[in-house]
Amino acid sequence: MPENDSWEYSLYIPNDPRAVTICRRTVRLILTMHGLIRLVDPAELLATELVSNSVRHTKGPAALRLRWRADVLRISAWDADPEPPEPPSNLGNLVDAEEGRGLALVRACADVWGWQPLTRNGNRGKCVWCELVAA
Repeated sequence: MPENDSWEYSLYIPNDPRAVTICRRTVRLILTMHGLIRLVDPAELLATELVSNSVRHTKGPAALRLRWRADVLRISAWDADPEPPEPPSNLGNLVDAEEGRGLALVRACADVWGWQPLTRNGNRGKCVWCELVAA
């Protein structure tokens, strides 16, 4: 499959810390199979941070979505909690911290990131996303 074809994958996960590893390995496999080796390491890091926030800070299920379109990889994590994520701290202040670095890493490593509230069929939640530009 040529690198410039669009595609999308979704992985629905339970609220279980083991899901983070499953998502990280799934990201590696998908990007490798699509020939996007140069994006594997940053995408793994970003997906891990987004999914671990969903699993750690919410009680319900979550989902990871990867979308490739026009040389941009969008990584997003959905969870059932409609509350916005905590704003990222300054990464320089968190060098020795064991917690609270997730979104600061996302902000530092992604080309762009954001979040949006979601409502579908009476269910509420949010999607936190980031993008890596391949060029």
